Amino acid sequence: MSADPLTPPSPTPASGRPAARTAAVIPAAGRGVRLGPGAPKALRALGGTPMLIHAIRAMADSRAVSLVVVVAPPDGAAEVRTLLDAHALPERTDFVVVPGGDSRQESVKLGLDALPPGYDIVLVHDAARPLVPVDTVDAVVEAVRDGAPAVVPALPLADTVKQVAPAPGPGEPEPVVATPDRSLLRAVQTPQGFDRATLVRAHETVRDDVTDDASMVEQLGLTVVTVPGHEEAFKVTRPLDLVLAEAVLARRRLNDGF
Repeated sequence: MSADPLTPPSPTPASGRPAARTAAVIPAAGRGVRLGPGAPKALRALGGTPMLIHAIRAMADSRAVSLVVVVAPPDGAAEVRTLLDAHALPERTDFVVVPGGDSRQESVKLGLDALPPGYDIVLVHDAARPLVPVDTVDAVVEAVRDGAPAVVPALPLADTVKQVAPAPGPGEPEPVVATPDRSLLRAVQTPQGFDRATLVRAHETVRDDVTDDASMVEQLGLTVVTVPGHEEAFKVTRPLDLVLAEAVLARRRLNDGF
């Protein structure tokens, strides 16, 4: 572990005002049943290293991120702490592990509760997106610094999308009811970035079960903006995704010469 995360932020040379510091919260409490039997998804090996470690390094590779809060399975915090101690992580970044809850939303809230004062920007990143490039992380942080209350990296859709109605019965075809204009649709990724006060308010206000934190901010009536995502920031959900992630990692190692 590096310096105490409670240390107040240092002033910026240009303005003399405290610089906004950034923390990343990584919910890693899910089991990932679609990936098949075995260890929790975040602890599955990718290139011989747990996906969680790749995801932590992806956040810590950004010089803007000075604290990473890992939200572990409710009964697995000690195991995750041991895992972090066993792998090389950037010394300039602080790492905290807290036990998670029964849902992703609850786990993110527990991660937020663990943040010390002095961090004004919060990233929320899926542990199952281990290969997000640092340029994407930096773009999200920069957009929040420029005044956006919530920012998501996003990609245009390559496939035509159909809106369907529920099937009349089990196993029966689903009727198509509309074909949305895909030029107006985006597939969103993580890390999603937030003004800390906005994200805290969203978690205190929104009680609906949601799939991402940006949708909670939308329910507050605030604007969420996008920055360009990256094709390598895909989510490892199914066995084929793990094969693709291994291929991407192998290509990176070949290109980087290690």
